[in-house]
Amino acid sequence: MFLTTDYFSEIVTCCKKSPIGKQLPTALYVHISAIDSLEIILQEYEKKARLTEKIEGATIIKFATDRPTISYLFYPDFDSDPHPALTLSIVVNLDTEKVSYWNYKNQKNPPILHRKESFITLDYPQYETFSHLTNMEEELDLLSLNVPIGTKEQWEKRLNRKRIIFEGHYLACDCPLFPQKTFTIQIERHKAAIVRNAFSRPVRLALDLLLFDEETTFFDYGCGYGGDVERIAAAGYKSQGWDPYYCPDNHKRIADIVNLGYVINVVEDINERREALLNAWQLTNKVLIVSAQVLIDDRDRGVIAYGDGIITSRNTFQKYYEQEELKFYIDQVLEVDSIPIGLGIYLVFRDEMEAQKFRASRFHSRAKTPRLITKVRRFEDYEHLLQPLMEFYTERGRLPAKGELRNEVQLKEEFRSFRQAFKVVLQVTYEDDWDMITEKRRQDLLLYLALSQFDRRPKMRELSPEVKQDIKSLFGSYNSACVMADAMLYQVGNLEIIAQLCQKQTLGRKLKNSLLIHISVLEKLEPLLRLYEGCASRTVGRLEEANVIQFSWRIPKITYLYYPDFDDNPHPILHSRMQIQLNNLRVNHSDYEEEENPPILHYKDSLVSPDYPLYETFKELTEKEQELGLLDDYHQVNRLQGWLKFLQENNLKLDGYDLIED
Repeated sequence: MFLTTDYFSEIVTCCKKSPIGKQLPTALYVHISAIDSLEIILQEYEKKARLTEKIEGATIIKFATDRPTISYLFYPDFDSDPHPALTLSIVVNLDTEKVSYWNYKNQKNPPILHRKESFITLDYPQYETFSHLTNMEEELDLLSLNVPIGTKEQWEKRLNRKRIIFEGHYLACDCPLFPQKTFTIQIERHKAAIVRNAFSRPVRLALDLLLFDEETTFFDYGCGYGGDVERIAAAGYKSQGWDPYYCPDNHKRIADIVNLGYVINVVEDINERREALLNAWQLTNKVLIVSAQVLIDDRDRGVIAYGDGIITSRNTFQKYYEQEELKFYIDQVLEVDSIPIGLGIYLVFRDEMEAQKFRASRFHSRAKTPRLITKVRRFEDYEHLLQPLMEFYTERGRLPAKGELRNEVQLKEEFRSFRQAFKVVLQVTYEDDWDMITEKRRQDLLLYLALSQFDRRPKMRELSPEVKQDIKSLFGSYNSACVMADAMLYQVGNLEIIAQLCQKQTLGRKLKNSLLIHISVLEKLEPLLRLYEGCASRTVGRLEEANVIQFSWRIPKITYLYYPDFDDNPHPILHSRMQIQLNNLRVNHSDYEEEENPPILHYKDSLVSPDYPLYETFKELTEKEQELGLLDDYHQVNRLQGWLKFLQENNLKLDGYDLIED
């Protein structure tokens, strides 16, 4: 069979452009079930290679792009083995029609497969299982390109070093406490309860977000030792709780706020887990707080796979969710659109209008009431009446509608209308300052509406009265606002535009392929960059206490970083980092708290705006360090030990923000 150069070139082009299959530098690998999804020319090309009946039963087809060959690879345990071994390879040369056979069946160290989902199509029955496994392996750094893992022995060596084993398609630690892989276990759920000396994270976040008011009632479903119940009561709220082990006789009470804190991840029975979520929701009047452990590197805790989770060395069950998986589970069971407020923490509002009000508030940027630039007697005489009007305009970017201002009657008695009253305000302030506030509020609303498109954009009737009025005043109609929001959302997917905006920013530190900012700068960025970050925070949530954000533009990614002593430490130490891939919402969390040589931060002045309280202090230190050449070799000083060593070599030390000779 003679193949022309042009024909083979066309085959190579189709292989390299194929959205189906796994691409490697010199070949395209496709599962046999996906052949019909390939371009017709590739299907016909593959049919030409069927020169022997022995290819029946092949699992993977390899289209070589450096020579006219097709290989039929046999992985009999493709579905059942997380990393199946190759047993037979049949190579067909379509130019010479020569067929070669390579038998691996009795080899001790055969090639094995990784990333099985890359060979198949999305509708393959086990696609999600395979994909989830790959995600977990990447989280645990098992698939690093720097370590050979292509054969059985190489892979086992890698797993042994990481102390990891498999139970089906689930990962677990190789724990000596449980030498047998098949057994029946009595799970002791109550041991998962934690004695706390402060509010749990979910409850503390709810307090920080001002979800509690004077009349709020609280119920903790699965309260464990009852720490949150006691502390909420001590804060002056009506508070009760129930736990199947520690206080089973307590009544389950309906409450405004119900907390289901780290409960669903300790219930090993899937049906009971679902029932707990539904029961907690049934008790909720206003807001349900749902939290669960999310997937992070947990290989050192001594655990073993069990069902769809793990059993810890304390004989408790833990289901580790991925962040987006947790949201999907809550939304599916309760038929809602839950709101992330932290890693593994979601809110579910009973009233959709309240949910939308909360969502909109999260994109409400700060604004200062314009300063007075002159003295006008009429303003001075009525400043006490005009001040609430100015505050309202600063908050909403518009004049009030009827019934929105607390001193409406008194103001209208004197000025007849809000507009007439505001004319007096304009006599003592710059009108441009008010226009900037209006534009800021327009952009805030566009962000909210654009990001609401990810799930289900609310109908006009589901919006709170104040947001309805905002849209009417600032856009004319809801439809007009939505059209503008969709246009923004369309642009945010263009990484070239994101790159251009990042590179043009006057705020933030520009790195090779990213922009680094302090969180205080976020609301000062271009609206499209705020939307880019919102794609991460709206769907997954920000890292709790994150104070630095990194915008990547080479790949769609947002990274949140937490430096606990950002203001006090001249070179703060990185505590934790959370990366969110915007194309698939995968979350990668890293903790540096116990590292001996963690990353540290330089050039803090470049991350903040000039109006930041310590900007001048940061700037003076950076300039002095640059003058002394301390930052010339950044790779030498970007971690703690390297920085301390470099200071010592130069007989220098830091006393607060003073760089002095040692």
